[in-house]
Amino acid sequence: MSKYFIPVLFLIIIATSLIKKVKPYDAFISGAKSAIPFAVNLFPYLACIFILTELFEVSGLSNYLTKILSPIFNFLGIPKELTKLVLIKPFSGSGALAVLSDVYEAYGVDSYLSRCASAIYGSSETVFYVASVYFANAKTKKLFKPIIISLIASLCSSIMACLICKIL
Repeated sequence: MSKYFIPVLFLIIIATSLIKKVKPYDAFISGAKSAIPFAVNLFPYLACIFILTELFEVSGLSNYLTKILSPIFNFLGIPKELTKLVLIKPFSGSGALAVLSDVYEAYGVDSYLSRCASAIYGSSETVFYVASVYFANAKTKKLFKPIIISLIASLCSSIMACLICKIL
């Protein structure tokens, strides 16, 4: 059934555009043309995020923060083994996926830690990447408050994810 979803969706889009007397190919080309300046404008923000993410890991700052924050996160209900996942997820989805894979390998996929890690991975967001994409074309560049709110929400979702995994 799912293999028919995309073709049916394309047919619905084309039928709707024909009913509204819009040329689908021309509309697609127009949209693609407007996406190129956006991608050019977005590139410096993404490059900055990727470089900072790599520096965060290579500099040892992530390991240092993991050691410092592990007791605090443990007090909040997040197992100390998952501190690095909570720290890396706001920066990098692929980095967080690597940490998640390490947790699966070390503790098994059915363990409490792996369930918590999965829930944390699924309930949090790559805050800095999303901020760079959303604010690249925004007139305002006041990012401090939205990023702080997003980081707090991500931490709260990690705490709740571990709590739910503990209860279930």
